[in-house]
Amino acid sequence: MSRLIEHDSAKAARILDSARELVLEHGVRKVTISEIAAAAGVGKGTVYLYWETKEDLFVGLAAREVLAWIETLNRHIAQDPWTVLPRRLAPLLIRTTLGNPWLRWLRGDDRALRQLLHRPADQERFADATPSAMGNAVATILHEHGLVRDDLPLSRQMYALHAVLVGFGTVMNDAEVAGPLRVDDPETALADTVHLLLERPEDPDARDVAQAAEAVRARFAEIHDSLLELVSTGAAGTR
Repeated sequence: MSRLIEHDSAKAARILDSARELVLEHGVRKVTISEIAAAAGVGKGTVYLYWETKEDLFVGLAAREVLAWIETLNRHIAQDPWTVLPRRLAPLLIRTTLGNPWLRWLRGDDRALRQLLHRPADQERFADATPSAMGNAVATILHEHGLVRDDLPLSRQMYALHAVLVGFGTVMNDAEVAGPLRVDDPETALADTVHLLLERPEDPDARDVAQAAEAVRARFAEIHDSLLELVSTGAAGTR
């Protein structure tokens, strides 16, 4: 497995931390390598020792945040396989996304990120790691293990799941969008919604849940490793 450059270099780690804060404060378009270098206390040339272009650095930043997010999801599933059920996973997807300012920025300003990703294959790597795409991947696996409804086409369920995740994520993140309607526990409302949308009325068999959980973790690991490869190839001297 590829190794992140900051694991071997304190300077690289400092550069990443400084770039992350500057991007969150000012956005991708306005931050320069000179500003990042000054904030990290290194010369501009030092940044280019680790990343050949500003785009490589920013794409690496985005990928690192998503990598950490996927690792969090897989830890939850490893600790409790029942987390893969839609009623449990959907709130977790939203909670871990809204709780990370960088992931919120990526969701709200992904056009800037797409402009940095020139290769279609790299765009696909990030597209596979969005909350909706991850949710759809889980829905497919649960369908294969008989853990979701089979009275509606899976494609229609996945479309509805995407709409639900986007809608809840938007409303939970912006009180103005939510309007006058309020609930004490929006995560429970989300859990109830996806339960009715996707799950069977009867309780699933624990063995089926465990097998599905392993398949989900394996799929998430594939997405994780694909992004890790992208980070490694974006570092200077590794092309």
